[in-house]
Amino acid sequence: MKFFVDTAELDAIAELNDLGMIDGVTTNPSLIKKSGRDILEVTKEICDMVDGPVSAEVVALKAEDMIAEGRKLAEIAENIAVKVPLTWDGLKACKVLTEEGKMVNVTLCFSANQALLAAKAGATFISPFIGRLDDLNIDGLDLIADIREIYDNYGFETNILAASIRTANHMSDCAKIGADVATAPPAVIKAMANHVLTDKGLDQFVADAKAANIKIV
Repeated sequence: MKFFVDTAELDAIAELNDLGMIDGVTTNPSLIKKSGRDILEVTKEICDMVDGPVSAEVVALKAEDMIAEGRKLAEIAENIAVKVPLTWDGLKACKVLTEEGKMVNVTLCFSANQALLAAKAGATFISPFIGRLDDLNIDGLDLIADIREIYDNYGFETNILAASIRTANHMSDCAKIGADVATAPPAVIKAMANHVLTDKGLDQFVADAKAANIKIV
């Protein structure tokens, strides 16, 4: 499973990218707002930093306006994936932009039917939102499993990009189900390295080394 990082913070992206921990980046207007940067400027810097897809989201609601914005965003770099919402207009924009050879990430997916439509429209990525479904006491992981089954049944090439990831367990669960990609905030990706028994064992090793006066250098 590929890892995308869900942020517009350049320092966080650089740290994970330098470690080889990420395969791409997802952004949205809310994340860009948090960065306090111009959307075109910060997106260009991210694209220059990473080799994989960088999702940049349109803000228009009508298909023709989404298409125009998508074309503008795609001019930033070859690795831009234009992000459009899963609305009827978004699907129209997805179809046009895909036929023009652009990567398209259809976002805000909350049902298998929506994911099926996105695949039919030629989406490069479909972004089902796990955490927001969990907030409604609906198991978001079930949606990932449903989409995986449907896409495998019919050979759709659209990548399942699990989004709205809240916990490290979400990451491993998505990998077991068969998501192609999971995008998560930097803190969640880094939390995957944590385990209470690792901490406990390390504390013991450090204590024993100190008691034995062990020094390497």
